Order: sequence, then C-alpha cells, then structure tokens
Amino acid sequence: MQVTTQLAVFLANKPGTFAAVCEALAKAKINIYAIATSDSVDHSVVRMVVADPVKAERMLEEIGALVIKTEVIMIEGSNKPGSLAQIMRTLAEAGVNIEYAYCATSPMVTRGMLIIRPDNVARALKALNLKSSSAPAKAKK
Repeated sequence: MQVTTQLAVFLANKPGTFAAVCEALAKAKINIYAIATSDSVDHSVVRMVVADPVKAERMLEEIGALVIKTEVIMIEGSNKPGSLAQIMRTLAEAGVNIEYAYCATSPMVTRGMLIIRPDNVARALKALNLKSSSAPAKAKK
C-alpha cells in the first residue's frame, strides 16, 4: 500500500485521442500501472497511475493535454470474495469517504490492484495500516 500521484488527463471525446496518450507514454517508456476512463458528450477523463508521474505530466502537457495531479492510495490485495468489502468497511468505520475507486484483477491471479481517492488520505492510511498491523500473523510452515 502506498500513496502515489494519479494523473487525470482531459481529452477530446473522439477516435485517436486515447491512443495518442498511450503511444506517447509508450514512446517515453513510462509504464501504466492503473487506468480508468469516464466520458461526457464532448470530452473524456483518463485517470492513470504511472511509473514516472513527473515525466508523464510534462510529456502529456507537451502534446497539449490538460493534466491534473491528485494523491491516491494504491493497494495490492487478495483476489478473493470479501477483500474489497473488508477494505471499504475499515475505511467507513474510520469515517473515510471514497470519492472514487478503480481496480482490476483476473481469475488467473491471486492478487489485484485497487486505486482509491479518499476524502482524507492521512486518515485512510492510518485506518488501513492499523487494520493490517492488527491482522493475525500467518503461521510459518
């Protein structure tokens, strides 16, 4: 679990704009860890967590994209029923509101990645760290 920078990139909602962003990042050798899009009539917002947000922001602005930086929490978790519910319950009990979240996993893997934008990053980290430190230790084999 770590606090990281998310880039929100505002794009015209037309063919090729999303491809141009992905191609620019690939050309700059910047890996995309997580990505989500939302659209409206005339534009879309691409939220992404990347390996080098400073370089990515500079490069995206050079191609004319509007970029907004936001602090988010990146959480790697178990790919099993109830994992997300447990995280959300822990945050709710700490009074943390989730403004948005996105995640991905696959049936073939045991771990997944969750990106959350809490209303209070420090409180969310404290709640999640307390929960993980109070979890019972696994027995050694």
